[in-house]
Amino acid sequence: MTEIIWRPDTPVGPAQGTGKPIYKPEIFKTIDSSIDALNKELRELSLDIHSHPELAWKEHRTHDVLTGFMSKQGFTVKQHHILPTAWEATYTHGTGGRTIGVNSEMDALPGVGHACGHNLIAIAGVAVACAIKSVLEEWNISGNIVLLGTPAEEGGQGKVPLLEGGAYDEMDACVMCHPAPGPPHSASLSGSLALQRLSVEFHGHTYAIPTQAFYPVTCRVAMLIYVLSTSAHAALAPWEAQNALDAAVSAYTNIGLLRQQLKPSYRVHGIIEGRDWAANIIPDYAKMTYYLRSGIWAEVVAAIPRVVACFEAAGLATGCKADIKKVNSVRELRQNKALGDEFANVFESKYGLIDYKHGIASASTDFGNVTYALPSIHPGFGIPTVVNGGNHTRAFAESAGGEAAHKAALNVAKALAAVGVRLLTDDGFFNEV
Repeated sequence: MTEIIWRPDTPVGPAQGTGKPIYKPEIFKTIDSSIDALNKELRELSLDIHSHPELAWKEHRTHDVLTGFMSKQGFTVKQHHILPTAWEATYTHGTGGRTIGVNSEMDALPGVGHACGHNLIAIAGVAVACAIKSVLEEWNISGNIVLLGTPAEEGGQGKVPLLEGGAYDEMDACVMCHPAPGPPHSASLSGSLALQRLSVEFHGHTYAIPTQAFYPVTCRVAMLIYVLSTSAHAALAPWEAQNALDAAVSAYTNIGLLRQQLKPSYRVHGIIEGRDWAANIIPDYAKMTYYLRSGIWAEVVAAIPRVVACFEAAGLATGCKADIKKVNSVRELRQNKALGDEFANVFESKYGLIDYKHGIASASTDFGNVTYALPSIHPGFGIPTVVNGGNHTRAFAESAGGEAAHKAALNVAKALAAVGVRLLTDDGFFNEV
């Protein structure tokens, strides 16, 4: 049987679960009603963020919009928390109690805007935090909430310096979610891929000056000025430079040859960039940015030397200097089983099916590092998408602004809030976690 992926024209009714029992259904009613009461404001907030996409480390407007919103909801807000565009919103009720952490991502992608749905992730985190606050107040439960606004997930791995800076130290567990293509009204507890980012710069400039006597003096002076200011002439004296573009192309080919000896679970991909390139000039500089991914971090570590050797060989073959740096790394998602089981129970009861293969199973996220540091879950949730319109496409950006996607984000937020409340109130569950 072919699985149905949610398309904009798919005839689906409202979300409907199995109705099986969940932990403290009376508390879930508070979660449900509190998020429904904020529905209009959350929709406006999501569309505002969606309409003003900001790239990694530049989420200044989004930072201000979200911190302003959380202040109005009665949270204590710390702007520019550890990182310039990160922030923290906290709330404490009673004395003592455990601490539940929540994440709201904010950044967009170059050229395609919110094509990974971070506007939805942002408001889902806000909804979780606000719903748990309502529960603590209405039911007089002691506990603490820490909502982090996390920048630069796309390529910048912003959660890593937040981890290193202590932003997660007080949390007993942390939750967030992520939109992706999937079946209607579904959520996914799949993992993700670990990743190592490599930056490689090839340098191939030489300052040798033609001295043959048959060159006129004026020509030799002109060539002196030319060679000192650029690379060698591609036709007149190509032997006087090392071709950095050739080094990059060679490395690209080397990696293509390596792929047939790598497991199918590996992903190795990247781009070539230049500087002041022209067809009649030997390029003296080329840059490659490459990602190496696999299902577990240990496999990535094992493959790094083989990929690095492809770059080193290209530099050796072309006479270029290869400057190779490990820029950023992220771990795979390790969904905490107790948290995941509780999320699955609530979501299936109230909204729809759970799977373990959709979500961001073949992508990577810096939240993987968080799952290595403390108990965490990061479910994906299905939103309507067009064919070939998955994450990181313009079509997905359009999908992330839709009304159905908004409702799906709030449904998953309600289930996550229920998980957070149980962590704060059930000692046996906490011990499982």
